Amino acid sequence: MLLLFVGLMTMTVTAQEKKAAITFESDVVDYGEVDYGSDGVREFKFTNTGTDVLIVARVYSTCGCTIPKKPKDPIQPGETGVIEVKYDTKRPGPIRKTITVYSNASETPYTLKIKGVVKPQAGK
Repeated sequence: MLLLFVGLMTMTVTAQEKKAAITFESDVVDYGEVDYGSDGVREFKFTNTGTDVLIVARVYSTCGCTIPKKPKDPIQPGETGVIEVKYDTKRPGPIRKTITVYSNASETPYTLKIKGVVKPQAGK
């Protein structure tokens, strides 16, 4: 009887385990065609759809031309946050970059992508 009681209590505690979850509005930002030297800042908006506080521990890009910025503060359940990305628009040509997001929502990092084209510098 005691063994059955301990087993049921363990299942109940496991079922009520709190966990953060990150849900992005979109995992791709399309810059489209942008002018050389224009503002290269875009945002990935997300919501903590879990039951525990979401902590975005680290975000990084595949190259130095793309600078991601993570939220400073933890995101409470049901609240929204933003990962800001700044692309260097003084590099004409196609944009195809990946941003990797590490958080307490999953052991597997989340992958975001930016795409588009930077037009050549005027007069060149």
